[in-house]
Amino acid sequence: MPRTPSYPSDLRDAEWAIAEPLVPAPRSGGRPARHRRRDILDAIFYIKRGGVSWRMLPIDFPHWKTVEGWNHNRHA
Repeated sequence: MPRTPSYPSDLRDAEWAIAEPLVPAPRSGGRPARHRRRDILDAIFYIKRGGVSWRMLPIDFPHWKTVEGWNHNRHA
């Protein structure tokens, strides 16, 4: 279930429309993605804008280890 945007750092729909084509799609053939890519980006922006540690990520985002791993392993 998608989370409801509630933080100033969350992407607006117009911003997501620009960012979405740049975000890698989930791989085919494996397990279905557990989290929406937009939720992961919102979590990364929350951490970067707020300057807080990964473990302080609010519970309405995907788990901090998921977000941190996506941030470190998937960027180009």
